[in-house]
Amino acid sequence: MTSAQPKPPTPPSEFGPGLAQASVLVVDDEAGIRHFITRILEPVVGRVEQASNAAEASRMLDASHFDIVILDNLMPGTKGLDWLGEQRELGLFADVILITAFADMDTAIEAMRAGAVDFVLKPFRSNQILNAVARCADRGSLRRENYLLKYELATGGAEARGRLLGTSPMIEDIRSTLERAAPLPTPVLFTGETGTGKEIAARALHAMSERADKPFVPVNCAALPDDVAENELFGLVAAGQSRSDGLFLNANGGTLYLDEVAELPQSIQAAILRVIENRRIRPVGAVREVPLDLRFIFATNTDLEKAVEEGRFRADLYHRINVLNIRMPALRERQNDLKELAMMFIGQISRSLGVEPLVLDEGVLRNLARYDWPGNVRELRNLIERSLILGEFPPEFASSEPGEAVEAVDSLQAVERRHILAVLDTCNGNRAEAARRLGISRKTIDRKCAMWNV
Repeated sequence: MTSAQPKPPTPPSEFGPGLAQASVLVVDDEAGIRHFITRILEPVVGRVEQASNAAEASRMLDASHFDIVILDNLMPGTKGLDWLGEQRELGLFADVILITAFADMDTAIEAMRAGAVDFVLKPFRSNQILNAVARCADRGSLRRENYLLKYELATGGAEARGRLLGTSPMIEDIRSTLERAAPLPTPVLFTGETGTGKEIAARALHAMSERADKPFVPVNCAALPDDVAENELFGLVAAGQSRSDGLFLNANGGTLYLDEVAELPQSIQAAILRVIENRRIRPVGAVREVPLDLRFIFATNTDLEKAVEEGRFRADLYHRINVLNIRMPALRERQNDLKELAMMFIGQISRSLGVEPLVLDEGVLRNLARYDWPGNVRELRNLIERSLILGEFPPEFASSEPGEAVEAVDSLQAVERRHILAVLDTCNGNRAEAARRLGISRKTIDRKCAMWNV
């Protein structure tokens, strides 16, 4: 076995970006072949290591994660395909390239059944190995990108993209804290009301870190059904060599953002605590634990200390994730940022919808500043989008006539009532849809309507 030596980041190659980040394990009893393959791959992959037999390869897979395994089919003491079948049952998540001297159909069928994705015939040239590894790396990158994109679209995570805007002292302090925390592996906990930009701040932290070119995977814990949460997070090894990598493995090397972490079932809370401490996961149905390299970021709008007191959240997990707590301020606490945020939303949304931008004059800004914004930045964005679609701001936010001073004729509560009821009216009374458009919870809508006898 040759241990991986520290080296500068591998530059992107002509074979695609996935190859430069790939980790490869070469398993062959012939030292000459192992060294030959290693010399070919070292300049173009992220990491390459060697094992001289199946037992040594098994120990290395227990200790470290590999994206690709290059496996000789004929080795003393075992057949490569037999070993591969055993490893798939234990929980092998790497793509496997089989090296074989036989090109018959039976070997090809047996290789596919055992879980090999490609094979190279002996004797082989350097470009054959390079092409096979590049195909595997590209396949793995596409599989991960497709999985994460489908997950993000299904859960609405793509809506949370954006920049952390604002020049208020609170936001400047948060930016400074993010810059200090970015290079560190320490877990970060974002707290604050719904719609305050916790995920945007988490994405900013990821973008500042050395993991910026790796995945950022947002997980809405409240949307994970209890009966499938474990499979979704940890992956699954099922009968017949089938597997599902899960969110942890697809985020490997990058950042995992667990939003609404207080909503996780107690059993999953305990499992996540073990992952944070041990940096290993055991997929459902697997025997082997898979090494993991992840930055953990958590977020909640719940009072976690109270949740711990009530027994809804594990105290040990709370203390483990509450190393660095960044509280995101409510929009009403940073009203100096209203203008910048509103102008950004007007510009972005008007371009995406293909409509004329609205004029944001001082009268509109004064009316925006009078509102309490229970849904925070998300509610502001939804208001701007709705106003652009309708071509005007709602009456309670629209500017007065030129030259007329804008006075607070109505109380804040009256403005809030009119605004929420107007949105409910456009949604035909659908409170869940109204809550989504306003960027507030359904419970808030229900409470307000009960208070107003609506």
